[in-house]
Amino acid sequence: MVMAGIIMTTLFSCQKQMESLPAQDNFLSESAPAKMKNADHVVSVETTIQAVVDAASPGDVIHIQPGIYKEAVIVNKPNIKLVGRGAVIIENPGNEDNGITVRADGDGFELHNVTIRNFESNGVVMIRADHFVLSHITVVDCGEYGLWPIRSNHGVIEHCTASGHSDSGIYTGQSNDIVMRFNRVFNNTIGLEIENCIDVIASNNQSYDNVTGILVVLLPGLTEKISSNITVSNNHVYQNNKINTADPADGFEAFVPTGGGILVVGSDNTLIENNTVQHNQFLGIAVVSSLTLGALAGLPPEAFGDIEPNPDGVQIKNNTVNTNGAVQPALPFPAADLLWDGSGNNNCWSGNNYKTAFPPMLPACN
Repeated sequence: MVMAGIIMTTLFSCQKQMESLPAQDNFLSESAPAKMKNADHVVSVETTIQAVVDAASPGDVIHIQPGIYKEAVIVNKPNIKLVGRGAVIIENPGNEDNGITVRADGDGFELHNVTIRNFESNGVVMIRADHFVLSHITVVDCGEYGLWPIRSNHGVIEHCTASGHSDSGIYTGQSNDIVMRFNRVFNNTIGLEIENCIDVIASNNQSYDNVTGILVVLLPGLTEKISSNITVSNNHVYQNNKINTADPADGFEAFVPTGGGILVVGSDNTLIENNTVQHNQFLGIAVVSSLTLGALAGLPPEAFGDIEPNPDGVQIKNNTVNTNGAVQPALPFPAADLLWDGSGNNNCWSGNNYKTAFPPMLPACN
């Protein structure tokens, strides 16, 4: 039991307990609350973004002039909108962990049309900041996570690009009512990750050259114990064959298999529909228990005692899933376009264009 506890602590230490197009002038997401615009501010390279944020009032819009801003930014007041005007780069000035940090009193935060690069841990981290918009952001080589909202509800992440992260390019965790659309993720361990969330839509994204393209997962040891009502639709998930070089001491991502397209791990009431999933060497679309991932990580079943780990009510419908499964790794499941480990109830497959499946006969949707 002591050893299991040590493994749990190490393996899930990264599970976030704390956790390019021009921007449009009149953009306001339908998920964000109506807010009154108080004033406009302009940042130029002669000053700092942080100084203007500190001087702004809730509801203000801050326009950032083109240039390279070597600073980290903290937002701790509501309804602040940062809008890049032209080529705006926010770059690590030295040893800063996070590019932009939005704290719990930063509800209504919006960020548009900036590039964030070379931070130690995260590009954008949001902690309990609801009604947010992240739009037309490029985040490059920012440690573990590119865009990382944690326990932040009612948000939109759209038209963003994330590459070069040791965990996830775009991640949302323990959050409700999130839309992730028209994003591009590549050269990460996990391209796009949805962890212990409810009511998330991930649509029209591109995920390629990651270890695994899209991961919908329920994990133990977190405050939120459910993953449910997730829709993954109209995404292009291809060539996710990057070798997994993540450090096992950093977390479970080190055990995600190379060559995975879309993985549903323990999540309930999840719809995977109208996606194109191709040229992933191990799996196209897989539905497995959280215990299966735990077994790969060497965790005993009792480590998952605080969640119901099996996927229930998953529907895999009308996907194009072919040319996957060309390489068989040293794992207990065969390479295939479609895979199910047999766990859970009321899971079904219908209308998919595929060649290989395990088991060969998958339950049909009514």
